[in-house]
Amino acid sequence: MSRLLADLPGSRVAPTLTGRSVLVQPIGAIEHHGPHLPLRTDALVAEAVTTAAVERAADAGLDVWQLPTLSVSKSDEHAWAPGTLWLSADTLLDVLRDIGRAVAATPAKKLVFVNGHGGNVALLQVVNRELRRRYGLQPFTMPAGLQQAGRGVDGEPDERGFGIHAGWAETSLVLHLAPDLVHPEEYARNVPDALADFRHLGFNGRPVTFGWLSNDFGPSGVIGDPTGATAEAGARLFDDGVAFVAEALAEVDRYPLLPA
Repeated sequence: MSRLLADLPGSRVAPTLTGRSVLVQPIGAIEHHGPHLPLRTDALVAEAVTTAAVERAADAGLDVWQLPTLSVSKSDEHAWAPGTLWLSADTLLDVLRDIGRAVAATPAKKLVFVNGHGGNVALLQVVNRELRRRYGLQPFTMPAGLQQAGRGVDGEPDERGFGIHAGWAETSLVLHLAPDLVHPEEYARNVPDALADFRHLGFNGRPVTFGWLSNDFGPSGVIGDPTGATAEAGARLFDDGVAFVAEALAEVDRYPLLPA
């Protein structure tokens, strides 16, 4: 049976969904990913991981339903690059509120955002609180897999913890999912080594954050090192992402229903 909510006839939505149904919204981006990856990298990964995880969760007995992927999101850090499509923070906040409002008109109470783009993270945290307060939903946000940088072992490049955009992991994932969209002849390392020795300031969980644009670190827009990327590594990263999302959905399912 299809787990795509949009495949249901409208007349079947109310009889099919319950308060324990979990609706899963993949969200990605259409943005510059250097000279070697497609604009739709984040949307591609978010949708593929979500589809596989929803199928796995449904096979385990969860009442999960996948919503259509929201591909255009808050990508203004890449606005300098032709081809990037982006919404302002205000516009995306309104879009996500409206999706929540529509979900609240169904019997379902749990809405999960599976996010494939780092630029959406802060806004999605705001949305979680907004949808809980405004519509009585129980919203959750999770990444479409856990961020990994190349470690400099087993053929991986050493990205010094900074492989956050179009680097080893993302390139490996696209090599696994859509290898015909990857241009290996354009691979080039672009790691902000000047930041690597900082203790507090940086990416990937360091406590001091800062405003940046992707071309602050070089004209390619890459932040990482795609050299050494392989489809085999991408398959492992994909499987890890699917396992993570499926396990997290099981915890969402067990999370107690709260009053609206």
